[in-house]
Parts: sequence; structure tokens; C-alpha cells
Amino acid sequence: MYQPQFTITNKILKNIGLIEAAREVILNAPLIPAYLMKFRKEALNRTVHYGTHLEGNALNLNQAIKVLEGEQVVARERDVQEVINYRRVIHFIDELAKFKEKTSRNKPAEKERKIRWRYTQKMIKKIHALVCERIISLEQQGQYRITQVILRETSTGEVFFRPPPAVEVPYLVEDFVHWINLKTACEIHPVLRAGVAHYVLAAIHPFVEGNGRTARAFATLVLFAERYDIKRFFALEEYFDRDAASYYQALFKVSAQSEELEKRDLTPWLEYFCEVMAIELTQVKERVRRLSLDAKVKSRLGRQIPLNERQIRLMEYLEENQRLKTSQAKKLIPEYSEDTLLRDLNYFVKKGIVKKRGKTKGAVYIMKQ
Repeated sequence: MYQPQFTITNKILKNIGLIEAAREVILNAPLIPAYLMKFRKEALNRTVHYGTHLEGNALNLNQAIKVLEGEQVVARERDVQEVINYRRVIHFIDELAKFKEKTSRNKPAEKERKIRWRYTQKMIKKIHALVCERIISLEQQGQYRITQVILRETSTGEVFFRPPPAVEVPYLVEDFVHWINLKTACEIHPVLRAGVAHYVLAAIHPFVEGNGRTARAFATLVLFAERYDIKRFFALEEYFDRDAASYYQALFKVSAQSEELEKRDLTPWLEYFCEVMAIELTQVKERVRRLSLDAKVKSRLGRQIPLNERQIRLMEYLEENQRLKTSQAKKLIPEYSEDTLLRDLNYFVKKGIVKKRGKTKGAVYIMKQ
């Protein structure tokens, strides 16, 4: 039976702490619905684009967004299909996570129907089938490989990764699925469980193609299903893709330890995985914290006032300093004219957020208590 080997290092603990702190802020930040929808849409776009770009998809982010919005782009048909497929994957794991949450809330009925939500090989195969729809033959979609595959260095042709023989794949995946459903495994932090899932599926390489996307999607399912979806605001794929060399190095560093999966120490990979998630969520937290200024406005006025990015920067300064002159606003946001900033400040006055003392451009704008 598979049992992952790893050590909870200080680096892992530090990043888990950052993840928890960011999660708390993000989950409790009161955002207006428009911002919620915007964040989720942006995260979905980034997940789909960078998750496929990491595997060689030639579309840029703008082209991928156009494809997701149903627009035509001049591109290779396969690249377009990969983007469409990965969006379907994200929707699929989202639905699985919602089903798990629903059954968890309704335990008496769940017991009566003898339903126990579990991770299954069927889920992994379905994710793969969606990833590779119209990309590989129908017979290979959602089916474990029956041939050996190897990964070679493009420039030299040197083999740098040789996954397990095809005959071992069903048993290795079965062992992994058994482990992740164990009560003892469920006591491990969800971020670490997701990291283990990501590595193990990538290492087994159970399919002829689409293994990376399948592994990342299943890891995302673990996070979503175990209440670490964090409002669907994050996209780890962007960080993996921006420094793909570090991503693959972290994976292959573990795989080079031993030919036997159960003997490998996953600590280096989990340190990397937790660090990436901490970076992403900390950045999301800071953005959410800025936008939650709307909630502070609401507490004063009894209603929320939508603010654009420029107005948020002005409000941040006012929150901290309580007063602001037009000349100070110009130094704060030099890329806009004084007239534009003056209109923003007068907008705050009109909405009852601040009060104005003085006249013309020499006036002082004071935050209302």
C-alpha cells in the first residue's frame, strides 16, 4: 500500500502559516458581487491559459480569453481545443467539489442512501478524458496507457524521466487512491494532500498524454473538495508556467531519488508546492484587502460604493491619513491629471464618504468618521 514519505520542515510550516493567514482574510473579506465574479473569472482564465501553456500550448493569454468567450482566433486547432477542454475540466472538478459539500452537509440522508464521497479512479479517468477530448484517439481518452512512455531532453535527446512500466500503472493508481481516502491521510493538511496528489499522478504518468494537466487538475480538486477553494480566486498554474524550469526541477528532483515510488521523499516537492501557493494567495489577499475598502465605506454609509482601481488607491491613502489634498493625490497617482483626481475626490464628497474644506484645487478632503 502506498504511503507518501515527507517531513514537515520549517519552510513548509512557514508557508502553510502564510496560506492560512491569506485564506482567513480572503474568505472573510466582504466584496460586492461584481468583484467576486471578476476575481473568479480572472482566476479561471489564468488557470486555463497557464495550465495549457505550460504543456506547450501556443496561445497567449488574450487569445485564450477570446477562445473562452467564444470568439474566433487564428491559431492551431489543437491549441484552441486544449483551452476549451481545460475549462471543462475546471467546471467538472467544481461540480464534484459542490457535490461533496452538499453530501457533507446532509449526513443523515447521506447515511440513509449509503453514500460516502470518495476520490476514485473514475474521477481521474474522467478528468483525463476531458483534458484530451479531440486531442488523442477516443480509445485512449480516460484509459491507462498500455505502452511505455519516456520524456527526453529536446535538444540532446537524453532521457530525463522514465515513468513506471505500463503494467504497473493500474496498481499504482489504485494504491494512491486507497491512500488518499484513508482516515489517517485525511488528517494531513489539505494543501499537503493536494501536493502529494499532484506529484504522485505526475510521477505515475498513467496516460499516453495529458498527464500534467490531469495531475494539476486533480490536485485542484483536492483543494476545492476540502474547503481550500478559497473562493476560486487563485491560479497556481501561472506560477508553474512563469518559472517552468523550477516547476519541473522540483518534480524530477524527487523522481530521481529511486525507481520505486514509495521510497521517494516528497519533501523538496512539497516545499516548492507550498511556497507557490503561499505566494499566490498572499497576492490575492492583498488585492482583496484593497477592494474590501468598499466594506469600510458601507459600514459608514449603509451601502457599498463601487470603486475603480484609481479610486481605491485614493481611498487607501485617506483610510491611513484621514485627509488628502489634490496636490498630494497627484504625487500619489502621477499617471492621471489633477482634473481627473479632483473628479474622484468630488465623487467621494457627493457620496458622503469625505467632506471638503476650502475651495478649488487647494481644498482639503477629510475622511468622515
